[in-house]
Amino acid sequence: MATNSFNPIKTTAAPDGNGSENSDSNGGLNIMSLIIYSLAFVLGVLGNGVVIWVTGFKMKKTVNIVWYLNLAVADFIFTAFLPLSVTYTALDFHWPFGNFMCKLNTTISFLNMFASVYILVVISVDRCVSVVWPVWAQNHRNVRRASYVSLCVWVVALILSAPYFIFRDIGPSYHNKDIINCFDNFALSDDYETPSVKMLQQFRLQAMIITRFLLGFVVPFTVIVLCYAVIIHRLRRNRTVANQSSRPFKIIAAIIITFFLCWAPFHIMCLIEMASYMPEYSSEILDDIISIGIPIATSLAFLNSCLNPLLYVFMGQDFKDKVRKSVLNVLESAFQEEETRSHTYTKSVDSSQSQDSSNLNTEV
Repeated sequence: MATNSFNPIKTTAAPDGNGSENSDSNGGLNIMSLIIYSLAFVLGVLGNGVVIWVTGFKMKKTVNIVWYLNLAVADFIFTAFLPLSVTYTALDFHWPFGNFMCKLNTTISFLNMFASVYILVVISVDRCVSVVWPVWAQNHRNVRRASYVSLCVWVVALILSAPYFIFRDIGPSYHNKDIINCFDNFALSDDYETPSVKMLQQFRLQAMIITRFLLGFVVPFTVIVLCYAVIIHRLRRNRTVANQSSRPFKIIAAIIITFFLCWAPFHIMCLIEMASYMPEYSSEILDDIISIGIPIATSLAFLNSCLNPLLYVFMGQDFKDKVRKSVLNVLESAFQEEETRSHTYTKSVDSSQSQDSSNLNTEV
C-alpha cells in the first residue's frame, strides 16, 4: 500500500502487497488483498501449469505455441511466489523471509510484467507481419526463430527488472521496531534526513516510475495498437484471411485487453503516488486515494496472471479439446491393466497427431 516514499520504511511503488502504517484502517482492503492473492495463486499455478503441460508436451510445436508457452511460464513463475505476499500481508506487513527474498520477490513481480507485455508485443508484430507479408512469413517464421526471440524477450525483461533487486531492502517499521518491512530504499543508505539524500531518493523514484510507465506500458501498447490497426485494415480488405484468422485473433485480442485493464490502474496509481511526493501536489486527498487505490490496483494486476488460462479454455476450442483429451489419457493410463497400456498409448498418440495436424494450426 502507498505511503510516503521518503521514509524508507513506508515506500511501496511495487506490486508485492506492501502495507502502510495505517493497516488498521485498511483492514478491509488487506483482507480483500489476501483473498485475491490466494485466489490468484491457486488458479495461476494450476491454470498456467496446465497450459505449460499441454503446450509444452501435448501439442504440436508452432510459432504461436511458443508464444503462449512463454506467456504461461512468466505467469506461472510469478504466481508461484505469491505465498510470500500472502504471508507478508497476513502478518500485518512483517517480512520474515530475509533481504534476498525481499529483493527476489519484487524482481519476479516486475519480471512477469515486462516479460508478459513484451511477449504480447512480439505476438502482435508476428501477426501483423503474417497478415501484411504472408509469403515472407511463411518462408521465415519457424519454431527455432520464435524460441530465439522469446529468449531475447526474457533478457530484456530481466534487464528492466534488475533495478528492483538493487533498490529493494528490509528494515524496522516506522511505527513498530519489531516489524520488519520490505521497501524501496532508493538512496541505498540509512540516512533519510540529509536534503541531498532526499533529492537522490526523489530522482530515482521518479526515474523508476516514469521508466516503468513508458517501457512497461505506453511504448508496448502503442506498438500493439498500431499492429492491430494495420491487421484490422488488412482484414477488412481480404475476407478470406479474416475468416481464417477469426478465432486466434479473438483470443489474443482478449489477452491484450485483459492485460491492459489489469495493469492500467496500477500504472496510473503509481503516477498519482509519485505526484503526491512533490510538495506542490501533496495533499490528504491524494494520500487517501493512494491508500485505497494502490491495494485495489495491485490486486487487479495480480489477477491478470491467472486469467489467461481461463481465456484459453473459454475461447480456444482446440486448447479445450486437447486439455480434456490429455486428462483422459492420464486417467486411462492410471486405471488400465498393464497389458493394455501399450495399445491404448499407441492409439492415443496416433489420434493426437491426427488432431494436431487438423485442428491446431492456428497460424494467421
